[in-house]
Amino acid sequence: MAEILFIKTSSLGDVVHHMPAITDARRHLPDARMAWVVEEDYVPLARLHPGVDEVIPVATRRWRGKLFTPNTWREILGFRNIIRARSYQATIDTQGLLRTAVIANNVRGTKHGYDRASIREPLACRFYDVRHRVKWHAHAIVRNRALCGLALGYEPKQPLDFGLDRAAIARTAANVKPYAVLIHATAQSGKLWAQAHWVAVARGIRDRGFDVVLPWGATAERARSVAIATAAGIGQGLDHVPDRRPLDAVAAQIAGASFVIGVDTGLVHVAAALGVPLVAIFIDSEPGLTGPMGAGPIAVVGGKGAAPAPLQVLHALDRVLGSAP
Repeated sequence: MAEILFIKTSSLGDVVHHMPAITDARRHLPDARMAWVVEEDYVPLARLHPGVDEVIPVATRRWRGKLFTPNTWREILGFRNIIRARSYQATIDTQGLLRTAVIANNVRGTKHGYDRASIREPLACRFYDVRHRVKWHAHAIVRNRALCGLALGYEPKQPLDFGLDRAAIARTAANVKPYAVLIHATAQSGKLWAQAHWVAVARGIRDRGFDVVLPWGATAERARSVAIATAAGIGQGLDHVPDRRPLDAVAAQIAGASFVIGVDTGLVHVAAALGVPLVAIFIDSEPGLTGPMGAGPIAVVGGKGAAPAPLQVLHALDRVLGSAP
């Protein structure tokens, strides 16, 4: 039985963008055993993909802050022992960074990655046994699928499939009344949309007969969720500003939503992957390279250096809801 190892560790959007490549590989190699190295925070999401037999957590983000402590080195050695426990027919690093190439270098078997003309950090190429040329300016999903196809000997021609079952994932969502999820938080300040704009959109959603849910991941983000909910007059209870949850529970809440509106951040790509009707707000990034893709209706408003107004977002929402099944 073939053993395949994928390395795509972070960030959240990148992890989601890697899922169609796993779906392709599973179709091509239905009997293979497939493992995936991913940052520990994203393990619950990676485990939702039915094509993955094993998810191997790595903690490079946490280790960087405590690199010279004995416990960190024990964890690093333990991780190294796990990835060396098997010899893989193919190890594919779709991240293309020096840190992920170093991980690949510790794996037994043939290592595949991008060539120098296709990769973000060219030094990483030195750690691959086989280097593949992939179109540089293609969407991240297309690049991931292409690299995996070249490494495993097939051409990814099937329709885009993230491998996620929205209905099955949504069964754990607790909300009864139709609701929307507003994803206002992002780690990159340049991608934030004005709080007053979110208040206006939340009011517009309430006027359309939907509840509003405002998830968060950090303390400052929770405060912003509460401020938006208060100003919009929708309340601050757990139905509207829920407790912080692991990614699989957040994915379930997104899967159960009538629609999602969000800035360019990882959870927006989760919504797209699940096929949830989506309005994506772009302010400081290029949607052609990393924009949301999925089977559900998607509207992208704004663009790099062009923040949209609330009315534009609500008009886009009406178009999306009009085209949703």
